[in-house]
Amino acid sequence: MAKVHFRQVTKRYGDVEVIHGIGLDVADGEFIVIVGPSGCGKSTLLRMVAGLETISDGEISIGDRVVNALEPKDRDIAMVFQNYALYPHMSVFGNMAYGLKIRGSTKADIDAKVKRAAEILELGPLL
Repeated sequence: MAKVHFRQVTKRYGDVEVIHGIGLDVADGEFIVIVGPSGCGKSTLLRMVAGLETISDGEISIGDRVVNALEPKDRDIAMVFQNYALYPHMSVFGNMAYGLKIRGSTKADIDAKVKRAAEILELGPLL
């Protein structure tokens, strides 16, 4: 894991500001909970960290790298969606391996990491 820093992070859709200058430090290994009513910006904030949503202003750092301009695949972070985001035409192994494959991991590395994650999640029998 790595520390995550938000420095005056703002998100706008047109003229509507939906994230208002968030400043937050999350230490390496720290566990936090983001709560609020539907539509308050929780998912938008997480999507900005993952690179799935652009940042209008401010800066997000993961570890010692500012990630504002980095592609999602280059951020070394992932997001688990509330609703299933699986590829129905792929196997369990294929879905778990997909991110590693597009990052250019070796077949051996993909196999080892998927098997290890499946073991932790008790999904081994589904592979």
